[in-house]
Amino acid sequence: MRSDHVRLFQTLPHACGYFAERTAQNLVIDPASPQLDQLYGAALERGFRRAGGHLYFPHCASCHACTPCRIDIAQFAPDRSQRRCMKRNADLQVIESMAGYSTERYDLYERYLRHRHPGGGMDEADASDFRRFLTAPWSPTLFLEFRLGPRLLGVAVTDVCLNGLSAVYTFFDPEEHARSLGTYAILQQVELARRRGLPWIYLGFWIKGHPKMDYKRRFRPLQIRTSEGWADLP
Repeated sequence: MRSDHVRLFQTLPHACGYFAERTAQNLVIDPASPQLDQLYGAALERGFRRAGGHLYFPHCASCHACTPCRIDIAQFAPDRSQRRCMKRNADLQVIESMAGYSTERYDLYERYLRHRHPGGGMDEADASDFRRFLTAPWSPTLFLEFRLGPRLLGVAVTDVCLNGLSAVYTFFDPEEHARSLGTYAILQQVELARRRGLPWIYLGFWIKGHPKMDYKRRFRPLQIRTSEGWADLP
């Protein structure tokens, strides 16, 4: 991906989703480009992230907290807590499904947002928000569904690229918090990457010490992208 071949736009300052007192800006690859599907893998390698039909990278003047990170599949081994998580959810069926809207998925998504993001605007998402945020016409997306019998407990929205998986978003039944379904979703994506012979899972951004983002350091060996390229997180 070369800047002379791909147009980049910078967004206007907007409220930061991680620090209430800060503003943020992103670099966005031209969303009208007909080559977004071909650019996606290279964009992941350079630390970009997909949200809906946009590929973006944080580009804030006074903050550099958002650090792209990825799991090294060949080297990853679950720790004791992660092994317990897998055992705790051994009764679930994991189904690779086509991405897209359904009433069942949307109802679960809505309940998850109401519980996790009350009063923040996201908890008012409608069906069009579901489609616009989680999928894009050009994205190689599948939904990993976690079911207890016929009941849908969680969905991991996963993009499957030639150079790895991108863990886009996970939503699950907030009443099933004891199952640690967020951790389980990442572990199942590790298994998916292994089945498909893919070397990386791109987890988006790690923020050191952030209560909602620091959990990613538990998936070791975790690599972070620095100004000099990818390196293992100490």
